[in-house]
Amino acid sequence: MKLLNRSALSVRPTQPFVDWINALEPTMGDDDLTLDDVERESTVYLIPEMDTPEALETFVRERYVEILETELRAWEEDERQWPEKLDWSLFQTFIRIEHSYLAIDLDDDTPLEISDVDDALLLDNEQD
Repeated sequence: MKLLNRSALSVRPTQPFVDWINALEPTMGDDDLTLDDVERESTVYLIPEMDTPEALETFVRERYVEILETELRAWEEDERQWPEKLDWSLFQTFIRIEHSYLAIDLDDDTPLEISDVDDALLLDNEQD
């Protein structure tokens, strides 16, 4: 077990976010995604250690557009389909965050690997 010098930010969707996803490709009733369906695909971001609620809020407010874009892109790559205004109000409407002060790696066998996220590279791999 290894203690990482990071905190964790769990990003959870809200019902309005799920409604937006379902509106992208309207289906008939039972085929719509539910909040439980989308929550299974939630994201955890490792962030600098945050020891006060004020530090966390400041950090999230500085990075909310990046987080929101990442979450929207996970469901729709075409930015023309995104909500028109990506502001703090939309973030608060679409996203619920949960903060964990400690991040612990339970995998003793596999070393951590670090690589930059490159959207173009990810898209190229999906087409292969």
